[in-house]
Amino acid sequence: MPTPRPACLPLTAAREAELREAVVREALSWDGTPYLQLADVKGRNGGVDCSMLLVRCWVDTGLLEPFDPRPYPPSWHMHHSEERYLAWLETVGVEVETPQAGDIMACRFGLCFSHGGVMVDRTRVVHALMQHGRCSVTDLREAFLEYERPEGGSTRRAWSKRPRKFFDVFAGIRRWEKDHPAEAGKLVAA
Repeated sequence: MPTPRPACLPLTAAREAELREAVVREALSWDGTPYLQLADVKGRNGGVDCSMLLVRCWVDTGLLEPFDPRPYPPSWHMHHSEERYLAWLETVGVEVETPQAGDIMACRFGLCFSHGGVMVDRTRVVHALMQHGRCSVTDLREAFLEYERPEGGSTRRAWSKRPRKFFDVFAGIRRWEKDHPAEAGKLVAA
């Protein structure tokens, strides 16, 4: 997947606070949009998946320059353990222990990390989930997000905590700015 470039330089503390609020507002505006793999059209007659929800929130709020990660294999997580989705998120953000509003939540479904959403606050996430059939706001403690079935789907063995990670895209932008000073200077001047 492509590594997007920031569109919000210079990223001051005030600008970050403003953009965090904008990302959350944008994510909430997708609530109720039907789930549709590879789609990014808001509203009841549209569709979105979890990856494109992130892209639309970042691009439509001016956080990142326009980019399109499609095509990507929607059922990769069911047949492969290579962490493609996680690797992409690591290019955009920096992993953090405690999420803030506007951060990314990623969790494992199937054999690898394959699902993400936008944190509304420390406990709620906006995400497009096939099992819900739509984009929705969910508490992280919802059983489906918090636990996963044992390997093989056995109901006799105990369910386990679903692996989950959080990423700060704003820290990712600051990292990008530090790693690309010449390019960052051109974006600020533009």
